[in-house]
Order: sequence, then C-alpha cells, then structure tokens
Amino acid sequence: MSNHLFLLSPADSPLYTLTYHSSKPSANQPLPLSSNLPTWSTSAFAGTLTALSGATGVAQTGQTNQKQIGGGTDRAVVQMIANASLDVVEEAMRTNNAMYLKAVDKFNEWTVSAFVTPGNMKFILLHDSKNDEGIKIFFWDVWELYIKTMMNPFHTAYTPIRSPTFDARVRASAKKHL
Repeated sequence: MSNHLFLLSPADSPLYTLTYHSSKPSANQPLPLSSNLPTWSTSAFAGTLTALSGATGVAQTGQTNQKQIGGGTDRAVVQMIANASLDVVEEAMRTNNAMYLKAVDKFNEWTVSAFVTPGNMKFILLHDSKNDEGIKIFFWDVWELYIKTMMNPFHTAYTPIRSPTFDARVRASAKKHL
C-alpha cells in the first residue's frame, strides 16, 4: 500500500510532499482497471494510458532500455490526481465546516482524503486502503508538527518545509497510523 501526502499553502503551492509505502496488509485489494487491458499497445499514448489506468506493472515502451512505471506510483500521475482533486476539496470546504473532510474524491484505486487548517492550509492524502480513523489521527499529528514548524522563528511561513526532523516525525506518524 502506498500513501502520498501533500501539504499545500492557501495559494495551492506545494510546501511538503511525502510518499510512504506501508507494510500493513490491506483488507481488500481491488484489481486495478488495467488488469483488463493488454500489456502491449501500438498507441503513442500507451504509457500514459497505462499510468492513468492504475497499472501496477512496468510497461515496456517502444525504445530499448526505457521503461515507464504506471499504477499511480509515477510521480507526475500522483501529482495530477492531487491537483485535480483541489476543486473537490474547495467545494467540500464550503459545505463542511470540519477540518477533516474524509474521502473527498476517488480516482481508480486512489482515494483522496483532505484536511484543512484554520489558516486554509490543505493537507491532501492519496491512499489505496480504507482506514478513516488512522488517517484522521495522522492528519492531526501532521497538523501539530506543522504548527510547531511554523512557530520556529527561523522558518518563513508558506515556504517549502525542508526540515529533516519534520520529515522524520511525519514518517514516524505515517508508519504508526497508515
């Protein structure tokens, strides 16, 4: 199971990203859409289709020794899913006054959960398993770590977070709750 966390400023610029691969077993693993697709294609868009369809394997492209990874593990596809979900998150913010917005969107096997702080920071988590309580606790932990980082006089607000301590503590919380 993999999880992708994005911390976004009120202007939707990324301040921190994390990809975490959990070793916890999933209760039910649905087959990705790509399981019904052929492993070969003559289309010029075969790699993009494979990546967007949720393929988890490696697809060989037309050139030698060049591979493209699909299944949402491709960084550009994961970022595209997170960016595409921002409109849904903002709509959920208008209708729901809670900070934890739960699962706001779904793209193939990826579920998008969101958390919005009072300062309008958005925490977006792409995940492929159902763990609402663990995700909620994880978001609260990340928010606490974010507040502690913002209270640091040497950190400027709304700038990328590059603290190794912050990263280590977010990873520890992900390991514990996701």
